[in-house]
Amino acid sequence: MSDATYPEDLRYSSDHEWVATTESGRVRVGITHYAQDALGDVVYVSLPEVGDTVAVGDSCGEVESTKSVSDLYAPLAGTITAVNEALDATPELVNTAPYGEGWMYELELAEGTDTSGLLDAAAYRAQID
Repeated sequence: MSDATYPEDLRYSSDHEWVATTESGRVRVGITHYAQDALGDVVYVSLPEVGDTVAVGDSCGEVESTKSVSDLYAPLAGTITAVNEALDATPELVNTAPYGEGWMYELELAEGTDTSGLLDAAAYRAQID
């Protein structure tokens, strides 16, 4: 896999979510190229509600494809501050732009929570190879 497939500026969970820190200090979460490729054509995405509180590992949504339905897991603890409403009409953005327009939700991290426990791109690549 090329480095472009797993951007170096993101952090990754073992459940195949990526995390990007935004300028506001919140984090944006989506699923990795590996996950969307394994799922196949995404036809529906169920996301958490703004205001929901999640703990690490909580199931907080689903991604449905032509092959299967997979849970979304919270890679970090916090409160949902935004969801990608574009996925309601165009769930295929998860396939075509998993690190861009196909993002899932944003999270205000719980106090004392940071991304240091997540994998860097090299460690994530090693996990899936």
